Formats: sequence, structure tokens, C-alpha cells
Amino acid sequence: MEQVLKAVPGTSSAYAERGIGGYYLDITPDRAALARYGIMVQDVQDVIATALGGQTVTTTVEGRQRFTVNMRYPRDLRDNPQAIANDVLVPMPGGGAVPLAEVAKVALARGPTSIRTENGQLASYVYVDIRDRDLGGYVADAQKAVQASIQFPPGYYVVWSGQYEYLERATARLKIVVPVTLLIIFLLLYLNFRSITETLIVMLSLPFSLVGGLWLMWWLGFNLSVAVVVGFIALAGVAAETGVVMLIYLDHALAGIKARRDAEGNALTRSDLYDAIMEGAVERVRPKMMTVVAIIAGLLPIMWSTGTGSEIMQRIAVPMIGGMISSTLLTLIVIPAIYGLVKEFRLSNDDGSGNRSTTLAALAARATQRIPEPAE
Repeated sequence: MEQVLKAVPGTSSAYAERGIGGYYLDITPDRAALARYGIMVQDVQDVIATALGGQTVTTTVEGRQRFTVNMRYPRDLRDNPQAIANDVLVPMPGGGAVPLAEVAKVALARGPTSIRTENGQLASYVYVDIRDRDLGGYVADAQKAVQASIQFPPGYYVVWSGQYEYLERATARLKIVVPVTLLIIFLLLYLNFRSITETLIVMLSLPFSLVGGLWLMWWLGFNLSVAVVVGFIALAGVAAETGVVMLIYLDHALAGIKARRDAEGNALTRSDLYDAIMEGAVERVRPKMMTVVAIIAGLLPIMWSTGTGSEIMQRIAVPMIGGMISSTLLTLIVIPAIYGLVKEFRLSNDDGSGNRSTTLAALAARATQRIPEPAE
């Protein structure tokens, strides 16, 4: 696995624990010999535990201190396999004792320097560091490489642990949090406008506001992470807020013009709709720009911060800073144009003419430059 993972793009280092490196003393009871002497396996194990490992026989009390007293063979009788085999004696039931070598096999064996277990099973770690890649994409490529290059024996399997486990848990939560957040935003918008059409105008325009965050992430070389997703969730809320402000201005401007036309006894025309869009969008740029500038000014210090936690905070701030720029264009240009198309469609249906001469491109151009209405 170490060699396979080193070939995966993005691997900074890969190191596998060496499973062999320590010497162990294996004592295997000879059951046939034990049966001849009438000795039980448990007797042999007790002798090994007492003579080699040591067994607590009593506790001494010295004032407020207590010390355990262990008993085992002296070092010269247990410092090599030959001495253990010949000098450690196993008592027989009828009296007397036999050397351990007569009833067990004593030998040195190679094994791991340390024994690790996970969920009751032996485990060996392969440590991997990555660079210039997102964690989720790297693990996906590494899993494919390991699956294609390594055939595991029966009973062996791989678990991808470390930070990837945290990412998986966070992804599972975000699969619930993100849809719930969008649903809450949709519900709040509907409760505010009491109109599905205007609610959908704001909701369908949210992806455009996220484009700026993606561009700034790409420019700074940031990868997708949980902190970035949190930043995009916050950006979606702020973009919806600015979209709501714009639609409220447009509705108020259109309602004022419609009230004047009703008082005069005239119907609302496309020219009136255009004037309402100009009044609600173009002539009220200042409060919208103040909102955007205030948000960006509050986030820029986070971009230049250093110290503990700064990397996470930067990845939350970057989507919002880039997204507020594209959200400004969305609020000032795209939403008024979509608003004009929707209202013009309703005007066409109301007067029965069906003449929809104003297109999305024309409304976008009108939102940036006042163009007189053509004479009819």
C-alpha cells in the first residue's frame, strides 16, 4: 500500500508501519508430554506467569505508603531461552518437578514491535500526508488505486481513518443541513412576499451569487472543505437578503406608479413598468452598495489574519467575499431584468395583446442606461 499510495497524485509522503521488527519468546505446551506427566496446561501457564512475568504475593504497608511484593525467578534464570527451558521447573501432581523444556517448546520468533488492535482485530497503520489536493478527492483516487493494485488475503480489509472520518461525518450532516437551510430560506421568502413567483425569482438567482465565491476559491487555490461549505451557506442567506431588499424596492416603486395610474383611471403600461424598475433598482443603488461594502469590510480582516484557527476562518470568509461581488451584480442587474420579464408577461396577459417586445437582454441594458421608450 505504501508504494501504491506514493504514486497517487497529491501524496506528500506515505509510510507503512513495519510489521516485523521485534523478538518474542514463544512457549508452546506439548500436550502429549503433559498427558504423560499428568500436568494440565493451566499449570504450565501459571508457572510461566509466576517465574517469568512475576506474581503479586503480598502488599507491604509503610505508613501511608503501600507497596506490592512480586515474586519471580532471578534474572540469570530467565535471561535467555536456554536458561528458561532448563531452569524453570513445572511441578507434577504426585510430587517432584520437570524442566519446562520437557513439556513445552521454547523458541524465539519474529513479530511486530508493537501490537495494535481496532475493534478486537489486529491493525497496522499506513500514514499518508497529502498536498495541493482536497481530502475527499484524494481518498477517492487512493481507494481506486488500492483496489486496482492490491489483492488482500481473506480476512484483511482497509479502513480510511484520520481526518477523512471527520469529513465523512461532516458530509453526512451537511446532506441534511443544506437542504433544510434552503427550505427555511424558501419558507421565509414566501412568508415575506406571499407570492411563489417572487420567491422563485430570489431562489433561482442564488446559484449566480455563488459563482463569485467559486471563482475566488479557484484564484486563491482553496479546496472544498467543510469550512468552505459553511461559508457558502452563509453566502446563500446574505444573497437572499439582498435579493429581498431589491424586490421590496421594485414592488414599492411599482405599487406607487400603479396607485397613480389607478387614480388617473389609466392602466399600467410597459413604460410605467420600466420607470418602476429604474426607480427601484438604479436610483437606490446606494443602500445596496452600503450593505455589500459593510459585509466585505468586515470579512477582509479575516482574510489577512494569522494564528490559531485562521485557516478555517479564511475558508469561511473567501466564499462570502467573492460571492458578495457576484451577488451585487445579481442584485443590481439580473433580478431587475427577471422582474421586468415576469411583470411584462403579466401585463401582456392582462391586456391580451401578447406582445412581449422587451427581452432579458434589453431589460439588462435598460437597468444600466436609461433608454427612452420607442414611440408607438
